[in-house]
Amino acid sequence: MEKLLEILKQIDAEIDFENEKELIDSGALDSLAIVRIITAIEDNYDVIIDPDDIDPENFQSAEDIFDMIGRITKGGSGSRP
Repeated sequence: MEKLLEILKQIDAEIDFENEKELIDSGALDSLAIVRIITAIEDNYDVIIDPDDIDPENFQSAEDIFDMIGRITKGGSGSRP
């Protein structure tokens, strides 16, 4: 989780990713920020995020993003060849 929080802070240091639970609903994250997060996750975790996982519910909080990464890495389906 610390690695993810560091990545998120690099994307937008003004957002309190540790405590914010409605990143999408509050407007804290826009579509460009989500694209940057997806790219950073794919690069740092060596995974590919399936378009089906690009759902607002997976980006409401750092915990939601972390859980999505866990599902992708556990399932192996999002691993790069």
